[in-house]
Amino acid sequence: MLIRMSKKPSKDDLPLSSDASHQLGEYLNRSLHGDCVEVLKEIPVSSVDMVFADPPYNLQLGGTLTRPNNSEVKGVNDKWDRFSDFSSYDRFTEDWLSSVRRVLKPDGTIWVIGSYHNIYRVGAILQDLGFWILNDVIWRKTNPMPNFRGRRFTNAHETILWAAKDKSSKYCFNYDSMKALNDDLQMRSDWLFPLCTGSERLKSEGKKAHSTQKPEALLHRILIAATKLNQIVLDPFFGTGTTGAVAKRLGRNFIGIEREEDYVKLARQRINRVKKIAEDELLASVTKRELPRIPFGWLVEKGMLEPGQTLTDIRRRHLAKVRADGTLITADFRGSIHQVGAKVQKAPTCNGWQFWCIEEKGKLVPIDTFRQKLRADLH
Repeated sequence: MLIRMSKKPSKDDLPLSSDASHQLGEYLNRSLHGDCVEVLKEIPVSSVDMVFADPPYNLQLGGTLTRPNNSEVKGVNDKWDRFSDFSSYDRFTEDWLSSVRRVLKPDGTIWVIGSYHNIYRVGAILQDLGFWILNDVIWRKTNPMPNFRGRRFTNAHETILWAAKDKSSKYCFNYDSMKALNDDLQMRSDWLFPLCTGSERLKSEGKKAHSTQKPEALLHRILIAATKLNQIVLDPFFGTGTTGAVAKRLGRNFIGIEREEDYVKLARQRINRVKKIAEDELLASVTKRELPRIPFGWLVEKGMLEPGQTLTDIRRRHLAKVRADGTLITADFRGSIHQVGAKVQKAPTCNGWQFWCIEEKGKLVPIDTFRQKLRADLH
């Protein structure tokens, strides 16, 4: 039997964030006990910024599986992961996806994780409901469970579908933050993380509390990728509260819905122990488009570069001189740092901030370094 959330949240739930949306009131930053489809009927339309969903996979093992040493493999055999057939699973999937779509903002996104047992069915229903798939991300596990029977490949990954509410959504993607996390290289769609183990794995009576608890590192990357500070993340299958714990740590708000009462209690205890890790300035993801615009002429006005000074590219193939009005000049052309950079390369476009350099103490320094200094002075 599914348990409907009571109208008054438990006193054990977290206090509301001071700057959270008033329309969500009692639901915000709380672990709610109930069936997600029913609880979501109470939540205002278009009120959450992102959804992370880890739904049942419908993957129960048939019979007993043992390791080579004859110890039993504890698979996923919980009641919440049991469905009579594909049709019943599809109806369940359409119900919860329709419910979260109603509360997702027009520019919001959804992340759904699954295995080969269910992710293709989930993906088809996502598209049927009007979601626009942006990426399928492969979570490669560093420590997957071996295939003990030796009849198939070791199943070493799970798939995460990332989708916008529709094709025209102006969704949040913190590209620069993802690039920074990846050692200044563009983040790829195959991610390497270990399974949740050790001290991070919640235990109950000496056994793992949840059979499919996800690693916090995975949620950290997802929240940094697709949310901003103080935005609202919904998890309709909250489990033991991984999404809420990471959201609180990163200065995001959350709504967690879980129908298993034991999980709700564990999630509340876990999240109550979590503290926000840093001040807002260190948790905010700022894209380059959101940074204050710095015209090249400001560098000349501030005396960081002087009229007549020579700029060159990193290979010293091209030269241009700085003019007092913030343009560059070569032997046969005058224009902006971008126009002149494109002209000398015979290219359609050029990022002049990265292309042009100035020599300082025998080393070439991109002029973008000076732009960053000016931006820092504006704060």
